[in-house]
Amino acid sequence: MTTASPSFKIANRSVGEWISSLPTLIILLITIFVASGEIIHSQLLKVGENTWEEYFLLRGAGVVGEPTCDKNPDIDEQVRRTVEQREADAADDPLAGMFGTDIDEDAIRRSIERSVQVCQGRWSRFERIEERVTPGVRAFRTVEVGVSRMITGIGESKRTLLALLVLICAATATFSRHHIAIRPVRTVRDHYVSTTALLAANTMLFVSSIQYRERQLMSIAEGISVSHYNLNLIWITGFGVLAAINIYHLAKRPAGLEAGGNFGKALLTIPLYGFMSLTAGSRFMLDGYYHGMSVYLGMMMEHSTLFLNLALYIWIGMMLKQTRMAQLVFNVLRPWNMSPELLCFVVLLVTAVPTAYTGASGIFVIAAGAVIYSELMRAGARPQMALATTAMSGSMGVVLRPCLLVVIIAALNNQVTTTELFGSGVKIFFLTAFLFFIYSQFARKEPARIAPFREALPESIRRLKPLIPYVILMALVIMFFGQLLDRRLDEFSAPIILPVILLVILLYEYVFSKKTAEALGLDADKTSGNEARPTGFEPALRKATNETTGHIGALLMLMALSVSVGGIIERTGLMESMPSEFASIWIAAAILVVTLVGIGMIMDPYGAVILVNATIAQVAFAAGIDPLHFWMITLVAFELGYLTPPVALNHLLTRQVVGDDEVEKSKLTTGSFWDRYEKFLLPIAVMLTALVVVAFLPLAWDGLHEWLFKKVAVGG
Repeated sequence: MTTASPSFKIANRSVGEWISSLPTLIILLITIFVASGEIIHSQLLKVGENTWEEYFLLRGAGVVGEPTCDKNPDIDEQVRRTVEQREADAADDPLAGMFGTDIDEDAIRRSIERSVQVCQGRWSRFERIEERVTPGVRAFRTVEVGVSRMITGIGESKRTLLALLVLICAATATFSRHHIAIRPVRTVRDHYVSTTALLAANTMLFVSSIQYRERQLMSIAEGISVSHYNLNLIWITGFGVLAAINIYHLAKRPAGLEAGGNFGKALLTIPLYGFMSLTAGSRFMLDGYYHGMSVYLGMMMEHSTLFLNLALYIWIGMMLKQTRMAQLVFNVLRPWNMSPELLCFVVLLVTAVPTAYTGASGIFVIAAGAVIYSELMRAGARPQMALATTAMSGSMGVVLRPCLLVVIIAALNNQVTTTELFGSGVKIFFLTAFLFFIYSQFARKEPARIAPFREALPESIRRLKPLIPYVILMALVIMFFGQLLDRRLDEFSAPIILPVILLVILLYEYVFSKKTAEALGLDADKTSGNEARPTGFEPALRKATNETTGHIGALLMLMALSVSVGGIIERTGLMESMPSEFASIWIAAAILVVTLVGIGMIMDPYGAVILVNATIAQVAFAAGIDPLHFWMITLVAFELGYLTPPVALNHLLTRQVVGDDEVEKSKLTTGSFWDRYEKFLLPIAVMLTALVVVAFLPLAWDGLHEWLFKKVAVGG
């Protein structure tokens, strides 16, 4: 995304790239540096300890001053002075006689001798350390301490980095009209309704930030300490810029809009975060809580590391989009000549892993949705089924390691661990995949087919060759982190390691891939999907970052306002209206399922998890539902919500990457109800069935519950 006309450039870069994409890239690189820097510093300390005994003490040499005590004092003289001082004090104290005037010189001498021993120990340690500080120690210590100070200094500014990232990217998404809405802007009325509503929403955020600033100043005047005082200035400036962009859009509407328009449909073009801001802001104002949205933005900042990691996952997804990997994987599948329904099933199995590694369902849809849709259409899939599969491609892997959403759940409460969640998630993944296979086969329009193994297998194996270098590069990066930095690839290190892997792959593709492909007798010039890819490492990285900027702005603004919507739900006591006791665990499960699906339909996953953990989770636990069981229900219910109208976030993201015109062409006016709405009905049928099975069957069979939600003993 760029925020300026591409016709005007500076150093062959648009103005938008200088003021939005470049700062975004810098913040993302700083985030990786801070996270990897902590690992590097830990390894430096290990190297120091392994190289020089007591390095932890040696690193303080020259920094910690020499002891100030006298290591060879005249003990007799000190005893004499102490006795004289105590006698003088007793003479001046009129009450001294009541407690006795005897002075124990032996006790004084023992005390001074012990102090001298302590002092001599300090001097001995200091001199020993100074003697052992070689030029090598000094050089190593300079590097190690420098890294420590740099990492600590930058790490303390994570909230500021996140606030800057959100607002820079939000400004980009606003200027480029990239925010997520149910319908795209097509008519003049759509434009004015959408832009006016956004102006009102951003003005509310601006006013809320100013009100919060005034509260901070009042607290300071009363002598109350205020943390992160300057952070609110970023919000005030940022929301002011967003409102100014809306005013500019009202003054200069885009060309090519259709005349007229329907007011009811125009309301659907208002970005979702705008609806949330208007709803939350209005409610807070009615309560006299004018700075409410800023308070909940502060709560988002408390989880700055998680949201910065989410931004990294978006960047990972956009870099993945610039590679040939998705195209090469489809090349491997093509010789099997599978029927469309079977190919859709295989695609969902294959895409589950990258979905887990890109952090959330929506990110993978953005990254690979266009390729998935075009390849399914090329294989003869119905447009409605291709759209359904594209939307679901981001749903299957959210329960697999190392999905960030699962990590957040484990971080927010101590009833479950990531090992337990991912263990149950694998079983639920295969259940969901099996259900998709069954439903898709019942809905097929032609006989199932697959090419003979003797024909397809050799060709498929031959097409695996171009993927070998990618596997080798991934293994080398993972080995580098594992062997040199002692960090294996898991849910905690993935946000650090995966960007490095993608950067290495981009560098490989645009430096070595053509020569490698020629050596293997393959075509290296194929593009990914229907979109021509830039040639060169820097152009590819720049394009990935440009797209990342808009997507971060759209998704993080949606998440930021979801936290405020969660605040409304929490403040209105809606969750407290749920009964604290249920007639049976079955009724409790049914009510919780409906509630969780409803939340998934209106909130983003991360904001929803925070809300659910603070409210509904405790109700479920009190009703007798096992924590691990509850969170698996929650994950499946959320995915059902993201695939269910009226919002259906995954379908909205599919529309963004596939194109409005393509989605409109896929609509049917004839045929059965299923045929006309298959893109919604197929995912709903699969996820609803999975939700019913996961939520209720384990309550009926203890053996199934024990197998599906197996607890992992601590240390086991």
